[in-house]
Amino acid sequence: MATTRLTIEDFEKLPDEAVKHHELVDGELVDVSGNTGEHNSLRDLLISLLLPFVTQGKLGRVLSEQEYDFRGNAHGPDVSFFGPEKCELYNRKRRVQRFVPDLAIEIVSQNDSFESLLKKAQRHRSCGTAEVWLLSIEGRQAYLYSEKQNVILEEKEEFRSGLIPGFSIRLGTLFDRV
Repeated sequence: MATTRLTIEDFEKLPDEAVKHHELVDGELVDVSGNTGEHNSLRDLLISLLLPFVTQGKLGRVLSEQEYDFRGNAHGPDVSFFGPEKCELYNRKRRVQRFVPDLAIEIVSQNDSFESLLKKAQRHRSCGTAEVWLLSIEGRQAYLYSEKQNVILEEKEEFRSGLIPGFSIRLGTLFDRV
C-alpha cells in the first residue's frame, strides 16, 4: 500500500500542535525535539549577539527556528540569516519560507546523529545556503560548510562569516557563555 507523502503546502496547513518540534523530510514528519537548556541557551545567545549587529548594519534578518523550503523539505535551522535581497521574499504569515537562508546554524543536540546533521548540512548547501555551521557544545568545535571551505574549527578559533562582515567571536568564548 502506497503512503501519501506530505508536501510543503500540506505541512503549512497542519495545526501548530502537529508540527511543533517537527520538520518535513522526504514527505514525512520527523521529530526534532530534545533540545536541552544548554542547546537553547546557545541558540538564544547567538540571536542576542547577531541581531543587534545585523539590524544596526541593515544587513538583513536573523531568526531562530524559522522553517525554509529546501526542495520540498521543511527544515528550521536553530539560527538563520538572510541578506536584504531576501527580505522582500520573507512572509511573516507563512510557517515555511519559500526560499533558503544565506546562513544556517545548527546546534548539535543529544538526539542528533552526526550522519543526520551532515545530511542536513549537505541538503542546505545543495539548495543554495551559502554557509552552514554545525556547533558542538560538547566537543567545543564548529564544522563549517561553505562554497570556499569545509573545515573543523577548534575553540581557540573564531565564529565569523563573510555574510555578516565585521562580526566575530572566539568559539571558546561563545561556549563559555552557555
